[in-house]
Amino acid sequence: MNSEVLRVGFVPEHFAAPLLKLAESEWGQSHLQLVEQPSGTGQMLTSLDANSSGGQMIDVAVALTEALIAGLAKGRDDYRLVGSYVRSSLNWAIITGTAKGADKYRTIADLRQAKVGVSRLGSGSHLMASVLALSQGWTDADGKVEKREFVVNNDFKTLREGVNQKPGEWFTTKPFQDSGEVRFVDSIPTPWPSWTIAASKVTVLDTRKTLLDEFLHKLHASIQSFANPETRAKKSLHAFIEDVHGYKPEDITEWASKVRWAGESTPDPDDSKPTDPKANETNAYTLSKGMLTHTLSVLENAGVLQRPTQGWDVSRFVDSSVTRIV
Repeated sequence: MNSEVLRVGFVPEHFAAPLLKLAESEWGQSHLQLVEQPSGTGQMLTSLDANSSGGQMIDVAVALTEALIAGLAKGRDDYRLVGSYVRSSLNWAIITGTAKGADKYRTIADLRQAKVGVSRLGSGSHLMASVLALSQGWTDADGKVEKREFVVNNDFKTLREGVNQKPGEWFTTKPFQDSGEVRFVDSIPTPWPSWTIAASKVTVLDTRKTLLDEFLHKLHASIQSFANPETRAKKSLHAFIEDVHGYKPEDITEWASKVRWAGESTPDPDDSKPTDPKANETNAYTLSKGMLTHTLSVLENAGVLQRPTQGWDVSRFVDSSVTRIV
């Protein structure tokens, strides 16, 4: 392993744009190896694990907030949260197939007994399915979320080939609605800032904190350069995403109007609901304590986590020697 290079796992979607821009820079070309994780955060949690069958594949993960927090809450001790990446919600689409029989699913209420397709157990799609059930009151006599049947499909291509409903980020799935492969039912936003940064204790936090700190500050600068009122007004932000991902210009415009990266100077949309009162104070090298406690609470209520007798020790989730808590 090259001690001067960080292996950074990321999902190859439009949210990754500031990270991709940093990787193109002179510093990025010398110090970053971007590792695509097309199956999402569940795959990244495996790639961070030195004990996985393929060995540890990444040092840093830019991944979904809820899955990173849930992994630590369930006992993972080999990584810590080190920064914030996207402060706005992720709007998950709830979709079904277009094959015969799928037309019975027209509203969220129709999905109560349906199988749920997810990328991996412990992934964002798996956790958000439980949050959806909680929001709909699909609970038992004890107030716990009803048991669901989950079908693991690994990646979105496999999910599209099925006819079961599965949450997926709306502007990632929309091209497949346009092509007729899937049908949109509804959506559900995350009740927390959507993307967070985590780092391995073994390969980074115990040995290369200086390099990690430099990366986080460089990423913050890249976000501020890529996403700001000027780049939004000039549509250079939109043009980069269109060139890299090939989405329709009108879809990019709608998506970009809602998304805000952590540390970005652009004010939040007037109609947005704050995911965390401290979200606007976070950046790539800070984290909100309120975000942590709120996310843990929601995941408890959704039946994803069980609160320990002594309560949650928030300090165990974060490496405070690298990251400032707000």
